[in-house]
Amino acid sequence: MNLEVLMNSILLPYKTLFLRPFTTSTKKDNFLSYSPRNRNLVSSLMANGNESKQSFGFLTKKPYNPPSWASHLDPIPSHVFSLAHLPTPIHKWNLPNLPKNVELWIKRDDLSGMQLSGNKVRKLEFLMADAISLGADCIITIGGIQSNHCRATAVAAKYLNLDCFLILRTTQVLADKDPGLTGNLLVERLVGAQVELVSKEEYSKIGAEALTNLLKERLISQGRKPYVIPLGGSNSLGTWAYIEGIREIEEQLHNAPSIVFKDIVVGCGSGATLAGLSLGSWLSKMKAKVHGFSVCDDPDYFYNKVQGLLDGLHAGVSSRDIVEIQDSKGLGYAMSTTEELEFVKEVAASTGVVLDPVYSGKAAFRMLKDMSANPAKWEGRKVLFIHTGGLLGLYDKSEQIAPTIGNWRRMDIAESVPRQDGVGKMF
Repeated sequence: MNLEVLMNSILLPYKTLFLRPFTTSTKKDNFLSYSPRNRNLVSSLMANGNESKQSFGFLTKKPYNPPSWASHLDPIPSHVFSLAHLPTPIHKWNLPNLPKNVELWIKRDDLSGMQLSGNKVRKLEFLMADAISLGADCIITIGGIQSNHCRATAVAAKYLNLDCFLILRTTQVLADKDPGLTGNLLVERLVGAQVELVSKEEYSKIGAEALTNLLKERLISQGRKPYVIPLGGSNSLGTWAYIEGIREIEEQLHNAPSIVFKDIVVGCGSGATLAGLSLGSWLSKMKAKVHGFSVCDDPDYFYNKVQGLLDGLHAGVSSRDIVEIQDSKGLGYAMSTTEELEFVKEVAASTGVVLDPVYSGKAAFRMLKDMSANPAKWEGRKVLFIHTGGLLGLYDKSEQIAPTIGNWRRMDIAESVPRQDGVGKMF
């Protein structure tokens, strides 16, 4: 069998899965798509190394080339791992109570994967490549008890044959108890991550960096080679994730020249997603105004946090000049009001888009509040909302949200209905 015949026999079953571009809607400008960037099967098979040939592009480490408009930033990552399913789709989003003359679109980064979903996986593409290049044999990171970032990190680490250690923040009462298997915890523990619990009081007193360093020193003393990923994957390296995200949006817009986004909206919990979007939009031709809705801390904290990330890339720009940040934390991080959860339910029931209660749910809720309070600010604008994922966080809110969901009943079946089997039997 010659090489061409062999290649065709390999490729045929996968052509639809790997090579077909995203399907466009029959309605013009209702769905944006473009051919995946260097992630199709053919480019993977042509890549150097047996590993690339065997994995079809997924879970492969590749050289990274930045967008031309970001090539002056420093440092530039040398490599990136293919962990996410990209590009993520963009579609119109008819939110309930959307003000007139506001055209809202949504970028579905919640569809970047299942176990590895949301904005976190984009950061991990860069961070995991760095960990592997430094010879790490395990990963340390930190977050809340239902951290999406920690769950994504645990899965990515296991994909790459690395052990994962998670420092998870919980209440003083629960810090000495089994954390359970709800939501993100179930996935983390299924993939074998070692969970280290700390109380909120300990976290506040000692700090995230000191806690990860403490665990790092312990692992080094045991002969391990740990790589520390900061809270939310938010450092200057992680910021590249959404600089690259802006390039992806630009390429998608090439297929829809009539659409020009004037605003980009995103929830903000650790800073790098917001920093990357705002810097990328400012440097590129997009020039959309970026609005961050903080789900913890306050706007001043995040202006300073984003500034530190920008300075780490020698961007030479003030955060306050390229991003607007508003407070949307409500009762506090990962704490939801009844009104916020009812909003999440209403959005799901009316649009089919399920928002998480910690990030995108709060950001969308406050965005609509701002649109209602300041209509002139948003009137006539095309707005792109970034859905950053976090679906598993809803499981932790099931008891709180249950009273708002009552759409069920016992089916009425008359005794006279004749028996008729369908296909298969479930008993």
